[in-house]
Amino acid sequence: MVIGLGSFLKNRGRKIEIMYTDPIADYLTRIRNAVSAGHKVVEIPASNFKKRITEILFDQGYILSYKFIDDKFQGKIKIALKYNGITNESVIKKIQRVSTPGVRRYVGVGEIPRVLNGLGIAIISTSKGVMTNKKARQQNVGGEVLCYVY
Repeated sequence: MVIGLGSFLKNRGRKIEIMYTDPIADYLTRIRNAVSAGHKVVEIPASNFKKRITEILFDQGYILSYKFIDDKFQGKIKIALKYNGITNESVIKKIQRVSTPGVRRYVGVGEIPRVLNGLGIAIISTSKGVMTNKKARQQNVGGEVLCYVY
């Protein structure tokens, strides 16, 4: 991705790659944009954290399938988005970042959120790994609330 023309001119014609400060927000935004554009597949740069979030989305039925592609550098995650066969609406209605690098949101066991009265999920990063809000409540651990999905 190349930054705008103003920055391009300031840097004497050299192209500069953008460094993402929040890779989880980038991951969620790529999925959100693919869903709103009606794409069937989205490709995202990989990390172990993103791989775990992808596995959770698959286990909870929000995506159709996924594939981890290794290459020389970072690797990629290829995600097949899930749509309703009759109405062609996406299964993911909303995917929202909660905790950001500027404002982290940590919760204890008693404060773990319920999304849409249990119909959606919250993805939480705990000391025992990344998991859904339901699993975190079962294992009696709190952590950082990454996002809501419904």
